Amino acid sequence: MSAGSRPVSAPLISQHVTVLLDEAVEALAIRPDGIYVDGTFGRGGHSRKILEKLGARGRLIALDRDLAAVEAAGSIQDERFTIVHSHFAAMAEVLAGLGIQQVDGILLDLGISSPQIDEGDRGFSFRFDGPLDMRMDQSRGQTAAAFIANATEQELTGVIKEYGEERFAKQVARTIIAQRAGGVDISTTGQLAKIVAGAIPKVEPGQDPATRTFQALRIFVNQELEELALILPQCVTVLAPQGRLAVISFHSLEDRIVKRFMRAEQDRDDLPANFPVRAKDLPQPRLVSVGRAIRPSEIEVKRNPRSRSAVLRVAERTAVQ
Repeated sequence: MSAGSRPVSAPLISQHVTVLLDEAVEALAIRPDGIYVDGTFGRGGHSRKILEKLGARGRLIALDRDLAAVEAAGSIQDERFTIVHSHFAAMAEVLAGLGIQQVDGILLDLGISSPQIDEGDRGFSFRFDGPLDMRMDQSRGQTAAAFIANATEQELTGVIKEYGEERFAKQVARTIIAQRAGGVDISTTGQLAKIVAGAIPKVEPGQDPATRTFQALRIFVNQELEELALILPQCVTVLAPQGRLAVISFHSLEDRIVKRFMRAEQDRDDLPANFPVRAKDLPQPRLVSVGRAIRPSEIEVKRNPRSRSAVLRVAERTAVQ
């Protein structure tokens, strides 16, 4: 489905608690008349906070590939606000379609929202028995069940190991294949969680054995890391000088991509140390980091345990093309 604006309906009830709300919005250094992008609307916590800081001439464009999130945006009746049903990797295309060439800030909250986790029929959580879906955009793409039904043992092992960092990936994949060979149709979260639990001999204290496998499948099905790698260069292109990029990551794979990207844009000199070139002739940075990585306070983690792994990184666009 191509990116496009979508009318919004009545809001959905949600208990989602926005992570690093004040820190992320403050990091954008919002100008009252600026144009900003919330690349991951979720349930709108960050968007509402941004709108509070915008003046009458400001504008906020929000994107989300989850139709439930787009529907939830119906609670925002504000002419300065536009919601678009789209994955954020299409941001440049979306902005161009709206006649916007540059923006003053971009926020990416890469976390999965609480309603997605807590609604069993979405298939994200092993805590509820529901269809093994896991798609953030249920209007397109293959489900986790479809992938599991057709993947080879090698493919399963690779996904679970790479995206879930599961050291027992091979055992999990082998057990899934054995269940399939025995005629089991793995179509629910409960079935998969039980299979994974039986395949893993040792689990970290306080962690469900299915945690890493479910994370891996969700990331793979939604191409989350690929989407992130695609959007970051676009952010540099559409940000106006002094515009801010703020990214909240929730696991090491995401944070590593963000950290390396910002570092590479800030240090564009990849020449050998003794290379004969004048400093002024070296490639100049297009981004500069703003402060250090920010993590939730103890108070926030206590109030919202799901925030404990969050990391916020911020960078500012220079005038260099």
